[in-house]
Amino acid sequence: MARPDWDPQHLPDLHGRRYLVTGSNAGLGYFSTEQLAAAGAHVVMTGRSPNRLAAARAAVLRRNPDASIETLLLDTSNLGSVRAAAATARGGGAHDGVLLNAGIVHPPKEREETQDGHELVFATNALGHYALAGELLTTLAAASGRLVWLGSMSTTISPYDPVDPQLREGYTPWRAYVQSKIATSVLGFEADRRLRAAGVDVSSVVAHPGYSTSGRTTGIRGVNEPTRTTRFVDNLQAAFAQSKEHGAWPLVRALVDPSIEGGSFVGPRFGTRGEPRVVTPSKIVRSADIAERIWRVCADATRMPWPLEKAAKVRAAR
Repeated sequence: MARPDWDPQHLPDLHGRRYLVTGSNAGLGYFSTEQLAAAGAHVVMTGRSPNRLAAARAAVLRRNPDASIETLLLDTSNLGSVRAAAATARGGGAHDGVLLNAGIVHPPKEREETQDGHELVFATNALGHYALAGELLTTLAAASGRLVWLGSMSTTISPYDPVDPQLREGYTPWRAYVQSKIATSVLGFEADRRLRAAGVDVSSVVAHPGYSTSGRTTGIRGVNEPTRTTRFVDNLQAAFAQSKEHGAWPLVRALVDPSIEGGSFVGPRFGTRGEPRVVTPSKIVRSADIAERIWRVCADATRMPWPLEKAAKVRAAR
């Protein structure tokens, strides 16, 4: 059972722990990285832009000079980049957790495809993370680690059944985003079921940040620099919005709190804001039929099946 006394502002000592965070150069990924590092963890920051990644690393070190940080180039929309980054990450040893945070929040107006031939939003938010999680499964098993997938409140607002996850027809930016988050959440829950069934010592959890806005977030050079207009508009929503620092709380708790069980859904206490706690996911992301379908789509699209048997043997060999 999840601890009722969890304090997101006073994390347990994480010295000796190693975590990888995707999309850590800004937003939720950056603040999750900062919070993990402040508690003593070694964090592998990943992003697709070398300059933005360097700026984010510099910001973490300005605010916490003792932070243990390394950077790794990773573009989750590019399966070649995923493979290369995963190979490098595996060389660093066991991982206590991987936060699958990177994603497109503001999709393009028209449908776009990646160089691998997949719809951009689905590829970035779901396919790339499915592939990365599989590629890092043995390093997670070596540390009895955890996967955390980034969910969204949007899955309760517009519960589209992703019968066409690549959106070859009927593309809209909103539908692309919602379907990708449904797929991501479904993958997180289905991953935990499959890991348990295979005897792999890795848990999988889904977490969502509530309604977190940049205008209510600390200004940090090179990371979060909202305009005055953004500050004004976002502060008008103070009753139901929160900062990205607080939005990172559920993600970090899902990653490091041993009392959170695999298959859980972690989010803000009051839905859009508040302290992190175990909450109830929408019905659609718990659908076994959708889970089977999305898992098969991801396995076929990436041609990167998860090495469940190999990861199970890692546990047996420890």
